[in-house]
Amino acid sequence: MRAFPSLATRSPARVALALGAIGLLAAAVATARADPKVLATIDGAPITEEDFNDALVDIGPGLPEKLEGPERQKYVLDYIIDLRLVAKQALADKIEGGADFARRLAYYHDKLAMESLLSSVAKSATTEDAERKAYDEAAKAQPPEPEVHARHILLPTEEEAKAALARVKAGEDFAKVATELSKDPAGDGGDLGWFTKDRMVPEFADAAFKLEPGQVSDPVKSQFGWHIIKVEGKRMKTFPPFDQVKDQAARYVAQKAQTALITSLREKAKIERFDEEAAKPADPAAPAEPATPAADPAKPKTP
Repeated sequence: MRAFPSLATRSPARVALALGAIGLLAAAVATARADPKVLATIDGAPITEEDFNDALVDIGPGLPEKLEGPERQKYVLDYIIDLRLVAKQALADKIEGGADFARRLAYYHDKLAMESLLSSVAKSATTEDAERKAYDEAAKAQPPEPEVHARHILLPTEEEAKAALARVKAGEDFAKVATELSKDPAGDGGDLGWFTKDRMVPEFADAAFKLEPGQVSDPVKSQFGWHIIKVEGKRMKTFPPFDQVKDQAARYVAQKAQTALITSLREKAKIERFDEEAAKPADPAAPAEPATPAADPAKPKTP
């Protein structure tokens, strides 16, 4: 369940790119110590645990998933050693004197400055009161609503659906019949899990929500075919308690503060764009691009 609204509808997509590395940066800062552990030395110069964490933030996402534990640590430490050695030679060869080097150095300076500021903004914004406020707003926007846990058997014709229903009424296990006959690729005995009425196509939802736990429907036709539905349970879907979504609330508060800062800075600045796409006038007749996928992830299950 998505407990908190997405910031995608409130800010440009570019903001997400600016925020992408903040979580990793914060994790690295959190592990910093006053006297970091020395992991290696090169000609007496130390490589510390903080250096290791910085490198891990940089290259960690690109490391193979199978590289874990001591092997992962050895790989990253070897990378830092090679980095230091090659960089030292580059300084000796005066490689850093070129225009390309200066330009790229300025880019990474700006990137690190951005990440540091956004991390600081997030830390300042993420208070208990702010998290509680975000939680209360999200909870108010999602009042309790009924949901059911159901299974179904999907078949292409009404005759086949009636034959399946006859087997169930004769005492055969519903999940067994679903496994043998259903054309729903999701399988698992026809289990659809818990869902609210809006998550399924209308014909299926109307039939399912009229049933009581343990009841089985007559054949129901939808755009996907013919369904036999069995309701396993009913309950009210309520908003999760604060403790369960506290981390999500904190992330939401942090990203909201970061987005507000970026939006404010863009509004105050004079920005001129000369790229071709930005120069094109918006087509008022074109439909707005949705912030989230238009397809409901529950509906492709076939009901």
